[in-house]
Amino acid sequence: MVARKTPLLPALLLATAALFASPALQAAPAQAKDGVLTGSNGMTLYVFDRDVAGSGKSVCNGPCASNWPPLMAAASDKAEGDYTVIARDDGKAQWAYKGKPLYFWSKDQKPGDKTGDGFSNVWHAAKP
Repeated sequence: MVARKTPLLPALLLATAALFASPALQAAPAQAKDGVLTGSNGMTLYVFDRDVAGSGKSVCNGPCASNWPPLMAAASDKAEGDYTVIARDDGKAQWAYKGKPLYFWSKDQKPGDKTGDGFSNVWHAAKP
C-alpha cells in the first residue's frame, strides 16, 4: 500500500487566514427596484416630509409608526455610504437614506405596491 501525501499545510494556512480575515461588508439595508427603494422583503420604502434630513431623528412615532413602520436597524448596524442609522424616541435604531428616515406603509399588501406614495402630500416613495 502506498501512502499519498496531501497538501495539508496550504489548506491549513487558507483556513487560518479565513478565520482572521476582516468581516465582510454588510449588505445595504435597501435596494433600488423600479425607481424606488425597497426593503429586503421587496416592499416599497417611504420618506416623510416632516422629517428633517440629517437631523438624526424621526418625527413619526407612536400611532404614526404603527401606520408607517420604520425600517429598523440592528444595534450592530453601522452607517455606510448614503445609509445612516438614527436613534428613535423609543431608543431603537432606524435606517435613513441621505439623512431621511425610511419607513414602510402598512397598507401596501405585496412587493411592488406604492399605495403610500403621495399620501396626505407628505409621504413619498423613497428614490435612489
